Amino acid sequence: MGIWDKIAGLVVAVSDAVCGYPFFILLVGGGLFFLFYSGFAPVRHYGKAIQALRVRDSSSAGQISSFEALSTAIAATVGMGNIAGVAIAISIGGAGTIFWMWVSALLGMATKFFEGTLAVMYKGRDSDGEVQGGPMYVITGGLGKRWKPLAVFFAVSGLFGTLCTMQSNQITEAITTTFIPAEKITVTVRLITGLIITALVAVVALGGIRRIGKVASKMTPFMVAAYFLLVFYILVTHIRAVPGVFRDIFVGAFTPRAALGGGIASVITVALTGVRRAVFVNEAGVGTASMVHGASRNSEPVREGLVAMLGPSIDSGLVCTLTALAILIQKDVLPVAGMSSMQGLQLALNSFAASVPVVGRYLLLAILLIFAFSTMFSYSYYGTKCASWLFGAEKGKYYIYFYLCMIIVAAVVPLRAVVGFVDLTFALMAFPNMIALFALAPKAKKEMKKYFNKEKNNES
Repeated sequence: MGIWDKIAGLVVAVSDAVCGYPFFILLVGGGLFFLFYSGFAPVRHYGKAIQALRVRDSSSAGQISSFEALSTAIAATVGMGNIAGVAIAISIGGAGTIFWMWVSALLGMATKFFEGTLAVMYKGRDSDGEVQGGPMYVITGGLGKRWKPLAVFFAVSGLFGTLCTMQSNQITEAITTTFIPAEKITVTVRLITGLIITALVAVVALGGIRRIGKVASKMTPFMVAAYFLLVFYILVTHIRAVPGVFRDIFVGAFTPRAALGGGIASVITVALTGVRRAVFVNEAGVGTASMVHGASRNSEPVREGLVAMLGPSIDSGLVCTLTALAILIQKDVLPVAGMSSMQGLQLALNSFAASVPVVGRYLLLAILLIFAFSTMFSYSYYGTKCASWLFGAEKGKYYIYFYLCMIIVAAVVPLRAVVGFVDLTFALMAFPNMIALFALAPKAKKEMKKYFNKEKNNES
């Protein structure tokens, strides 16, 4: 066994222990709590959330608009997981997993409502005097200085959790396997691919949050619309199969699967698979989105919370559903359970190729590249924010060079190690963030009542 295999085995073992049911129960249980505690805000106030996007609060301190903040957050979450992750979920639990992804999207919206609200309530300033936000500022500003070790724990985890190693690895794999014969793919080829990816990311990432926000606000609507049009074409050209796909989703969500042993246990497995995949896609509770929403020019915390909660409905709701429909239409392409992340990506590519001959695979690959690059742009900001909080803004800005170097490294290391590493660091970020959200939820709810009472008085 080589050194990389040993490292991968160790990382995966630790990740499985930390990211198992405790992590799952924390985020899903937390989402349920926030859904009820907010009075079902994602359902009752979705229209107001869309209206909040139009508000311009230029008088408030911040670096980007609420729309740019949402675009940046979505750019970070809409990525490989929306393609490969959905394919894996379907291969394990069947079409029914998609129903539970929808449920998880609703829970994620409730969690992000509180994340966005608290991010603005407890904005801070970095060592350069620039307005900032995120779990570090929420913990120290909302819970007090004695909780600073919890904030440090989050920030250190964030330094590594936002390195985009998985995106780099999978982009490299997708590009090389699509255009180069397998026997000619060497470490050198992967290294060159990684260098090209890094150069493209650097052009945007080195410009900081203002450039990232401007690029994301233009790229995010385009990439979601392009993906929607591609899948819409597939649905129209396979219209007879569409009713059956939706029937499979709803029936499969509550029907025992023989492949999973049958009985109620298999129904639970289907539900857990769908919810867990969606949790990793929308990042609700992980704390990443509050870093960018805290930097928005918005003086109304609850209004930013409404904007923040739109994210899961787009990434876990819309984009994951588009992927699922495109894959489920091509049932003959579906393999048996037990796929790896890379095999999930190949399944998606094969499904699109079957539905759109000749160009389907390449169109999806092009959209995948946009998804992945948008994630890497946003994550560079998240990591820099953590570094700036830990070491000061002047020193923290050098983190970006470490970030870019790790994109190159990730292009050549085994995918198994990368996946385990990302899962582990995300879990380590979620625990301190969720503790702060639970502790400060009453203050956010108090702010919520004030905001909606004010809205009601203005309307009367």
